[in-house]
Amino acid sequence: MGIIANPASGRDIRRLTSRALVFPTVEKVNMIERLLGAFAATGVQRVLMMPDLVGIAAGLLRAIEGRRGQGEAAWPEVEFLEMPLTDSALDTVRAVERMRAAGVAAIVVLGGDGTHRIVAGACGDTPLATLSSGTNNAFPDLREATLTGLAAGLFASGAVSPAEGLVGNKRLRLRVGEREELALVEVCVTRLEHVGARAVWDPASIAEVYAAFAEPDAIGLSSIVAGVSPVGRRQPHGAWVHCGGAGAEVGAERGGVWAPIAPGLVVPVPIAASGLLQPGQPVALRSLRGSVALDGEREIELDGRQMATLTLELDGPRSLDVPATLGAAIRRGALRYPAAAPLGPP
Repeated sequence: MGIIANPASGRDIRRLTSRALVFPTVEKVNMIERLLGAFAATGVQRVLMMPDLVGIAAGLLRAIEGRRGQGEAAWPEVEFLEMPLTDSALDTVRAVERMRAAGVAAIVVLGGDGTHRIVAGACGDTPLATLSSGTNNAFPDLREATLTGLAAGLFASGAVSPAEGLVGNKRLRLRVGEREELALVEVCVTRLEHVGARAVWDPASIAEVYAAFAEPDAIGLSSIVAGVSPVGRRQPHGAWVHCGGAGAEVGAERGGVWAPIAPGLVVPVPIAASGLLQPGQPVALRSLRGSVALDGEREIELDGRQMATLTLELDGPRSLDVPATLGAAIRRGALRYPAAAPLGPP
């Protein structure tokens, strides 16, 4: 198994400006400990982890040594990848590439939408098991790590087949000139011409939002689309909105929606137009200048000189369906053991 835990997730300016608690390093360590306990119960023997500079690896090493000293049941062997650290998204990309090369059965990701976007861009056919530890968490599951670890371990051990345990996801492909970027949830075009602070929290700056899926109970920029045209994860289309306000066509505004674009931040967003996003059909961005946010974080500046198009794709990364995996395992008795046998991995 592979584990990617983003040390920076759940700590950006949106949480500070909306009075939401940051996601502490100690809880990420605790989540990984719970994952390891579930892995041990399902027979997983080796785990590859991304190293970091903020204390996740150090905290986990202390926990491993503590268990050995107290004689507690062994966890799987945890191996931290040997790789240079840049304290940037490049660390995640390098770690995922090394995990794929090592043949991990799946990668458990602790992070928000932005973290999962980076992992999805490098994971290829390796499935993801998702856990929320970010600010915007529309893509990853908000679930107890023990259950995700149990399901991932059962899948890795072969107790549940890919057809039973995995689901496909959509993605958005943005092309700006020769550059290509992917998003898992939404692409937002803002009126801010420079990236600066990457987060988007001012509704007046939002010009266009394109969503692969937009569920009514999601926090983030996809909630703007959900307020007009909700779209499920498994529906074969997406949706878009053009926002009113500064720069909108005179008389085009048709009211708006109250949208929870960040924790504790529910704001009015004027809407000028909306529609469905069909797969495989490139759509030209209306804005020529501004900056583009991918899954909540601004990454690209538009200078008006390059054509920008967006395409919805249905062949995004595969992810683990935890309830379906656990249900399939229970139906075939993968979690049972003989009455006379000692407890141990199934």
